[in-house]
Amino acid sequence: MGFGGISLWQLLIVLAIVILLFGTKRLKNIGGDLGDAIKGFRKSMNDDDEKPSVENKPGETLDAKAEEHKHDTQPKP
Repeated sequence: MGFGGISLWQLLIVLAIVILLFGTKRLKNIGGDLGDAIKGFRKSMNDDDEKPSVENKPGETLDAKAEEHKHDTQPKP
C-alpha cells in the first residue's frame, strides 16, 4: 500500500504514461522552469530579510512621539 491506497505499481504506470505523453525533453524543460521559479522565489524572500522595513532608532518609540504630540496640541491654561 502506498500513498492513500495507491500502490507502487500504479504510480509507476502513471509515470510511464506521463513520459509517453509529454516526452522526456518536455518534462526536463518543465522541471528546469519549476526549479528556476523556486530559486527566484527563495532569492526574493532572502532579499526581503536583509532589508529592515523600519529603522531601529534607540530611545524613540511611537508611544513617546504620540505623547509629545498630545502635549503639544493641548491648550495651555
